[in-house]
Amino acid sequence: MTPPLLDLSNVTVMRGERVALAGVTLRIEQGEHACILGPNGCGKSTLIKTITRECYPVVDEGSSMSILGKDRWDVAELRGHLGIVSPDLLAACTSAATGRDIVLSGFFSSTRIFPHHDPRPELVARADAALEQIGLSHLAGRAVREMSSGEAKRTLIARALVHNPRTLLFDEPTSALDIGAQVQLRETMRELARAGLGVLLVTHHVSEIIPEIARVILLREGRVVADGPKERILTEDRLGALFGVRVHIGSEDGYFHIH
Repeated sequence: MTPPLLDLSNVTVMRGERVALAGVTLRIEQGEHACILGPNGCGKSTLIKTITRECYPVVDEGSSMSILGKDRWDVAELRGHLGIVSPDLLAACTSAATGRDIVLSGFFSSTRIFPHHDPRPELVARADAALEQIGLSHLAGRAVREMSSGEAKRTLIARALVHNPRTLLFDEPTSALDIGAQVQLRETMRELARAGLGVLLVTHHVSEIIPEIARVILLREGRVVADGPKERILTEDRLGALFGVRVHIGSEDGYFHIH
């Protein structure tokens, strides 16, 4: 049996004196297409940091957590197994780094290639293959400062692919992108999902939920308030309660939108 990507049982996480996640129980399989949706401050960032072991749950007899079937990980090793696409990574990259540098940095769990790193020819070949996989070979030698924001974001997807993960974790992927770049990035997500990769999307934008995502988990004030098939979860009543405003929902070509 393939272990789940994530298996949380009654997990509580503190950020300083504040409870950021409160008794969360959540299981997500490898290869599953799911979205965690919630407003700013609901605990999404803390959940991501808990998965990547930047935050740790409160120790409690009734609480447990495993990632890819293990409850203990070397952090550097774990990050080699998780395909994470986060704006935090891009912000930490130097503007002189090239597309190839960004992808290669995934092998070293870093934000760029440092002098002590040794990107052997086989690693360079794998990095170039990841860029080619999503149609970005032309960005291999281009510096980040010469890329559009959409191009730079998509190089992070190539970075996440170099370890051949079963699941890609997307953290607010279309933030700060113009409409054209948003469409391109969502199409890339769809192609990867159709190719068999799991997609775990963490967002506060309903419009980012690609048609291939079948399951939606609603997170509010650190708690899971709903979890189930997308069509049952994305209702006007549920989303109105989640975001604290009255909303109207429409759908077209498999996408939902709020208006």
